Amino acid sequence: MASGVTTTPERVSSFEASVWDAFFIQYEPGPLPISEECMRVKEAKLKEDVQILFKTFNNTPLEKMTFVDTLERLGIDHLFEEHINTAINEIHQSEFNSCSLYEVALCFRLLREHGVWVFPDVFNKFKAGDGSFNKDITDEPRALLFLYNAAYLSIHGESELDEAISFARHHLESTRDNLEYPLSEQVKRNLEIPYPRTLKRIDAPYYIAEYGQEQTCNPSVLELAKLNFNLLQCVHQRELKDFCRWGNDLYEEVELSYSRNRIVECYFWSYTVHYEQQYGHARIILAKVFVLTSMLDDTFDMHATLEEAEKLTEAIQRWDESAVFLLPEYLRKFYVRLMNTFVEIEHELKPDHKYRVAYCRKAIQTLCRSYQQESEWFHNSYIPSFEDHLKCSLISSAIAMLSVVLLVGMGDEATKEAFEWAIGCTDAVMAGSVVARLVNDMTSFKCGKNKKDVASSVDSYINQYHVTGEVAFAVLDNMVEDAWKTTNQTRFDRREMLPLVERVARMTKSMVFTYHHKKDRYTFGRLNKDRVKQQFVDPIPL
Repeated sequence: MASGVTTTPERVSSFEASVWDAFFIQYEPGPLPISEECMRVKEAKLKEDVQILFKTFNNTPLEKMTFVDTLERLGIDHLFEEHINTAINEIHQSEFNSCSLYEVALCFRLLREHGVWVFPDVFNKFKAGDGSFNKDITDEPRALLFLYNAAYLSIHGESELDEAISFARHHLESTRDNLEYPLSEQVKRNLEIPYPRTLKRIDAPYYIAEYGQEQTCNPSVLELAKLNFNLLQCVHQRELKDFCRWGNDLYEEVELSYSRNRIVECYFWSYTVHYEQQYGHARIILAKVFVLTSMLDDTFDMHATLEEAEKLTEAIQRWDESAVFLLPEYLRKFYVRLMNTFVEIEHELKPDHKYRVAYCRKAIQTLCRSYQQESEWFHNSYIPSFEDHLKCSLISSAIAMLSVVLLVGMGDEATKEAFEWAIGCTDAVMAGSVVARLVNDMTSFKCGKNKKDVASSVDSYINQYHVTGEVAFAVLDNMVEDAWKTTNQTRFDRREMLPLVERVARMTKSMVFTYHHKKDRYTFGRLNKDRVKQQFVDPIPL
C-alpha cells in the first residue's frame, strides 16, 4: 500500500563542482607523430586495403566471423558497414556447422546482434544427456568466454541460456587468475560488464592494445584502428572545445547555481550514443538536450517549491515564450534559453526534417509532467505504490525523451515511423527506461541519497511488500535482466530499424556504465575522469 513519510523533506543545496572547469576550452593537444592530414591520407589507404581483405576469404564462415568480430571490437566497424552486412548475410546463408564451442558461440552472438534469429539449441551438442554442459569444455576458457557473452543475447523464455551464463561464469571466475594476457583482461572486463552490454567505443582502446598481442593480428587492421581512434579524437576535441564554450555561456546566462555543471559529462554521454564523425550534428543536439534536461531535473529535484514546479510545468506545456511570465524570476532566463535552443535546432534541420522538433517538444512535455508528479510526491511526503512509481519514474528516467532526441540530427534513416516508434515508448525504449530507472535508484539507495528528493522505486518496493533492501534489489535486478531480454527481442522484431534500435541500446548501455557498481559517474564526475581523459585527451601511440 502507498503511504506517507513521517520525516520532513529536505533539499540539498549544492553539488560538487565540475572536475573539468575550463580544461577543454583551454586544452591544446600536443603534436602527433604525423600531421592530421597525413593521418587521413594513410587512413584512406588502409581502409582500401582492409576492404580487399573482405574478398580474400576462402568462403569459410569462420574467417568472416572472426574478421567482423575483430573490426567491431577495434571500433572500426562503422567504416565497413556494407561489407559487414554482406558478410553477416553470407554467414547466415552458409548453414554453418561446427563442433567448436568457440566458433558456434561466436556465430550465435554475431548473428543475433545483427538481428538474425538463431535457435539456442545450437549449443545442445556441447551438453550431456541430462542437459548439463560437458565437463571437457571447462578446459577451454576462451570458448567459455564466448559462450558467456553469446548467452547474454537471450530473449524471454530461454532458460537454457540463463543456465549457460551461470555455468560459464562459475568456471571463468575459478580460472581467471590462471589465464594469460590478453585473455585474462578480456575475461576480467566481461565478468564486470558482459560484452553485448559494453559500449564498444569505450572498450576499443583496451582491445587495440590486446589485439597487437594476438597471433592472428593483422598489422594493417591494427594501424587503421589506431589512426581512426586518433582522428576521431581530434574531431571530438574540437567539438568539445566549442561545446564547453556553449555550456559555460548557458550556465552564466541562466544563473541556476543549484544545478550540476556537467557539460563535459553530457557531451561524453551523447558521444557514447553517436561517436562516429558523420553523426556530429546528432551528437551536439543530444548533448545540448542532456544539459538542459539536467538543469530541468535539478530544478524540480533540488530547488523549486511545489507552486514553482507547477508553474514551470504549465509553461513547458504551453511551449511559448509568452508563458515566461508565469514563472518566478530565477527561472525565466532558463525558460527563454530552452525555447531558443529548440528554435535554433529547428533552423539547422533540413526542411523535410523540421517536423522532428515537434516530437522533441512532446517528449519533453511528457517528461516534465513526470517531474511534476514526483515533485508532488516529495512535497506531500508520500511514498507511492511500486506500480504507480514505475508508471511515472520510467518516464522521468528521461530515456524515452532522449530516444526521440537522439534521432533528430541523424540522416534520412531516422524516418517518421522511427519517431513514432521512439515516442511510443515500447519494446527497446521502454526496456531502456527500466534499466535506467532501476540502476539509478539502486545506486542512490546504496549511497543513502535516494536522489535527495522523492522516494525511489526501491523505497516503494520495500514499503509496499515489507521486505529488506536486499530482497528488493534482487527483484529489481531481475527486472533489469528482463528488460535486456526485451532489447534483444527488439533486434528481431524491428530488424528494418536495427541501426536505430542499436542507438537506443547504446543509450541503455551508457546507463549501465554510468551506474556500474552502484556508483553515480554523472553526479560525481571524478569517478569517470580517467575514462573521459582516455577518450578525449590521450591519443593511442602509433
